[in-house]
Amino acid sequence: MLVTAIAVAQQPAKQGKQPAAPKTYVSASDVTAMMAKAKNERKQDQANFAQSLLSLAPYSANLEYRNGTVAQPAAVHETEAEMFYVIDGSGTLVTGGKLTSETRTNAANLSGTGIEGGNTQNVAKGDFFIVPENTPHWFSKINGTLVLMSLHVPRPVPAK
Repeated sequence: MLVTAIAVAQQPAKQGKQPAAPKTYVSASDVTAMMAKAKNERKQDQANFAQSLLSLAPYSANLEYRNGTVAQPAAVHETEAEMFYVIDGSGTLVTGGKLTSETRTNAANLSGTGIEGGNTQNVAKGDFFIVPENTPHWFSKINGTLVLMSLHVPRPVPAK
């Protein structure tokens, strides 16, 4: 224990935000509890209530609880793909096309009010799909609620 304390004390202080501690396991009962928490704590006007499921830098998986009574934003992640597993519910996914009313959310993400064009796919409990980086995506319709596991997968930024 003393050796560990000395080794930690000798490490240089890191600048900026510390990476999240790895979280490598979540049980089915944990997921059920997270779904109940999302249902109870989501604000009426909140499109998506997200909670961390797993994390192992640079990867992160979230539980997303989306409600069909609130307009869903469309998104483009420029440097990461996003894989989804539908835990519960159903809806309509649109991928491709062009964001409408595009705004920059941060250095690597764009948001919009919807998508012009694109491919429409119905999704339901048990479905699994991936959205490549730089691809607009949007849940244009949600039938009640849609509970997803989303896994963010960093991808190399192509040279310009």
